[in-house]
Parts: sequence; structure tokens; C-alpha cells
Amino acid sequence: MDRSEPEEEHAPRDTPAPDADDEEIRVGISACLLGEEVRFDGGHKEDRFLTRTLAAYLKFIPVCPEVDIGLGTPRESLRLVGIASSPRLVAPKSGADVTEAMTDYARRKVEALKHEGLSGYILKRSSPTCGMERVRVYDANGSPARSGRGVFARVLMEEMPFLPVEEEGRLSDPALRENFIERVFAHHRLSKLFRNGWTVGDLVRFHTAEKYLLLAHDPKRYAELGRLVASAKGRDPEEARVEYVRLFLDALAVPATRGKHFNALEHMAGYLRELVEDRARAEIARTLVEYRRGLVPLVVPMTLLRHYVHVHGVSYLAGQTYLEPHPRELMLRNHV
Repeated sequence: MDRSEPEEEHAPRDTPAPDADDEEIRVGISACLLGEEVRFDGGHKEDRFLTRTLAAYLKFIPVCPEVDIGLGTPRESLRLVGIASSPRLVAPKSGADVTEAMTDYARRKVEALKHEGLSGYILKRSSPTCGMERVRVYDANGSPARSGRGVFARVLMEEMPFLPVEEEGRLSDPALRENFIERVFAHHRLSKLFRNGWTVGDLVRFHTAEKYLLLAHDPKRYAELGRLVASAKGRDPEEARVEYVRLFLDALAVPATRGKHFNALEHMAGYLRELVEDRARAEIARTLVEYRRGLVPLVVPMTLLRHYVHVHGVSYLAGQTYLEPHPRELMLRNHV
């Protein structure tokens, strides 16, 4: 890029609400998970990891679809009935069918959520309205099969396909938890890039900082994104933005495996090879092998690399979000 020429600034087409705080990471959530007594039995399903740990770093936007369509608390329970691809949402005791009411509400609510600047959503597992997967669907004989998705969750995921979405139950798995929270913070960074006017130079700097994070998730899309950024100056800005967003978020949705982490770490270690002494080089190599063999968690080689990057002032590596994609205090990489 010719730095002597001023870079043209491009405005995004889909910005969040004007009063959304740039530094505030907003995540939609099923209200019962925050301790709100909105369940059909008048209770809640507070998740203490969410309310006592993650809430310090995220601003939760609570939603309870069943209360929002006017169902009382407590109320008759609901279930999905019919076929998994298009079930009805009914109250089995009274026979009341609220499918249309819930679907209409979901469309309006999701449209409103698009302007909230969300970077993720946490749903209540097994819920006929909010369950993300494996929700019970009852056939004509009353037999259940775990093959459905909640009515609200379906609309949310269809209308906001790139939004990181998880269920609270799956977040008990360390790898799924780390991946989801990593995607939430990455989505927020990406949103900030395109929220106001942006230039190709801004895109280049953003992509440079995200390279190793992308490599650890999806090497194929990592390469595609590199080609896209290299050609961005000659492309339609809106087309380039839409394609970058799609590829970036698709890449991070692919789970980072131990083998792909090892590959990314080895690439980073290559930058240090000529800077560190023989003993340190051997220590780095040994630690990477121990990680690949499953003897130590990811935090161990990552901490070692961060140390040598800092000691030797390797600015290119110091600027990589892969070294710290979410707050260290969450200790997410201590368990993967």
C-alpha cells in the first residue's frame, strides 16, 4: 500500500444502536440463567459461572420469550410436537398452541437484537423455546426424540447466522467454553473495526493481529482471508467487508484442535529461533511437544512464548491476539 496517499474511509451498513458502548461486550442470554424467576414453575436456573465470573467481563441482555409473549409465571409447561424441522409449540395439558405467537415474537425480537450490538448469545438447554439443539420433540404417540431446536432459538440462529451461540450446559465443557468465549471477544473486535468508518489499512492491521488465532482454528480460511486482505484495495469496500466478516467468523467457529494449536505455536516459535539461546530454544521445543502429547494444558506453552516475546521485544508477536484472546483472569486455557 502506498502510504503517501490518503486512505479512503468506508462506512458500515449495519451498525449497532448509536448509544452502544464501544468497549462494552454485549451478549444476549436466557433470563432464567441470570437468576430471574421466569421459569414455568416460577423458579430460575441461575448459572454461577455466568453470573459470578463471566458477568464481570460481559454485559448480559436478558430475554425470556415465554414471558414476553404474555405467558404468566408460574404457567403451564410447553413442549415441541410434530416433526423436528417444523414442530408446533403447545401446552400439553390445555392443548393451547402458541407457535404463531412465539414465531411472530421471535422475528420482532431478533430484529430488535440486531441493533443491540450483540457479540454472542447464551441459550437455555432443552427449552422448547430457547434450546439450541437436542430439544425433545414429541410425536403423535407422545414419544419424545431429542431432535429439535427451540422456536425462538431457531429464528435467532437463522437470522443471525454468524453470531456465536451456545447453551449453558455445553459451557461446562472446557474446550467448548474456551472456544465460545474466544469467539465472543473476537466478534466484538471485528464489530469495532467495521462499526465506524474504516480503511483498507485498518483491515490490514486488524488481520495481521488475528493471523495466529485464525491459523489455530482453520488453516484453509486463514489462507483465504490472507488473499482477500491482499486484494482488498481493488475491491468494492462493502463486498470486501461482507466477505471478510463471513470468512473470519466461519473460521473461528471451527474448533481449534491440539494439533492446530501446536502448528500455530510452532510458527510463532520460529520467530524466536534466532533470538533465544540454545537452552531456551530447547525449552520451547520440549514444551511444545509436551503440549502436543497432552501432558500440559495450552496455558503452559502460551505463557512460555509470551515470556520470550516480551524479553526480546518481538512486536509482531506481541500484537497477536492469539497470545491473549480473552481476559487471562478467566483461566480458560488452563483446562484445554
